[in-house]
Amino acid sequence: MFYHLFTWLHKAFDIPGVGVFQYISFRAAAALLTSLFISMIIGKRIIDFLRKKQVGETVRDLGLEGQNLKQGTPTMGGLILLAAILIPSLLFAKLNNIYIIMVFMATIWLGLIGFLDDYIKVFKKDKKGLPGKLKVLGQIGLGLIVGFTMYFSDNIVIRERVKQTAYVPTKDVLAMESSADRSMTTFKSTKTTIPFVKNNEFDYSWLISWISPKAKKWTWLVFIPIVIFIIISVSNGANLTDGLDGLATGTSAIIGVTLGVLAYVSGNIFFANYLNIMYIPNTGELTIYISAFVGACIGFLWYNSYPAQVFMGDTGSLALGGIIAVFAIMIRKEILIPIFCGIFLAENLSVVIQVTWFKYTKHKYGVGRRIFKMSPLHHHFQKAGYHESKIVMRFLIVGIMLAVLTIVTLKLR
Repeated sequence: MFYHLFTWLHKAFDIPGVGVFQYISFRAAAALLTSLFISMIIGKRIIDFLRKKQVGETVRDLGLEGQNLKQGTPTMGGLILLAAILIPSLLFAKLNNIYIIMVFMATIWLGLIGFLDDYIKVFKKDKKGLPGKLKVLGQIGLGLIVGFTMYFSDNIVIRERVKQTAYVPTKDVLAMESSADRSMTTFKSTKTTIPFVKNNEFDYSWLISWISPKAKKWTWLVFIPIVIFIIISVSNGANLTDGLDGLATGTSAIIGVTLGVLAYVSGNIFFANYLNIMYIPNTGELTIYISAFVGACIGFLWYNSYPAQVFMGDTGSLALGGIIAVFAIMIRKEILIPIFCGIFLAENLSVVIQVTWFKYTKHKYGVGRRIFKMSPLHHHFQKAGYHESKIVMRFLIVGIMLAVLTIVTLKLR
C-alpha cells in the first residue's frame, strides 16, 4: 500500500525522500519493525483479551514434568502472528505481485483451518478439534491452487544466461535492473534448486520425460502432487514441533531468516549472477513478507518463551508451516527443505517411525514396542530428564547450524 502511494507521489510531485520506498531493503526493515511492534505491543492486549474470555489450553496428561502448569494458558495466539505478518505486508509490499498474492492466500487459508480447529477445541469443548481428514483436504486444496498457479501462470518465469553487467551509477534501482536484464532470456520452467550438484538445478520434467519427449507437457501431473506433499508435510511438521514453549516460534524465525536470504539473492539480478543461480524475477519482493514473518515470530517469542504466557495453537502453527512450504516452492528452494527445516523433519519422522515400529512389533510379537520414549522427538528428551528450556535452546542451535548449511549450498556444489 505504502509502496504504491509513495511511488505515485515520487513520480507526480518528485517529493524528496519518498523514493526510498523503491528499495526492498528499506521496506523489509520497515516491515520487520512494524511486525515487532504489532506482536509485542498489540499482542499483549490480545493475550489479555484471550485470558479474559478464558480461551485457555486444555493439556492432555502425558506424564511430562511441568505440563500441569500450562493448564489454562491462553491459546489461539496465532491470531497475533497472523496480524503481525499480514498488516506490515499489506503496508509495505507490492500488492500486485503474484508471489505476494499467493503467500497471502496461503497464510489466510491455513490460518482459517487452524482457527476452526482451535475454535472447536476451545469453545465446543471437543479435544479432537477439526477432523484430521478435513485438515488434510484443506491442505490439498491449497496445494492444488499453488501448484496450478506455479505451473500455468504466465507471470511466473525464470531468467537465465546472466552475463556480467557493469555497475550502473544511478540512484534508480529500476534502471540498474533493466540494464542487467538486456542479456537475459525469460521463459517458463519447471526447474528448481538442488544442493551439492554442479549446475545447482533440477528439472521436474526429467521425472516424466523418459516415457516420451512429448510427455514433458504432462509434467504438471508430477509437479502438483509434489507441491501438495510439501505443503502437508511442512505444515504438519510445524504443528508437531509446537509442543514446547518457544520451540516452533524460534525454529520458524530461523527458517524465516534463511528463506529471506534465499529470496533476496534469487530475486536480485546481481547476486544471482555472482552466485550463478537462477534469477527469478519479482521474488525479491517476498523479502518484505518474510521480514514481517521473522518479526512476528520474534515478537511472539517474547510471550511464548518459557514459561509461555500464550500458545499459538493450530491457528499459528499450521499457518507458519504453510508459509514456509509455499515460500520455498515459490523461490524454487523446496528441495532444500529437508536441510533448513531439519527440525520439522526430525519431529515428523520420529512420529512416523514410532507409530510404524509400534504397529509392526505388536503384529509380530503381540506387544507394541517403542524406539523413542515418546514422540514427537522433543517429548523423548523430556522423558529422558532434560529441562524444557534446555531442549528448546539446543534444538534452536541445531536449527541455526542447518540454516548456515543451507545458505552455504549456494556455492558448495
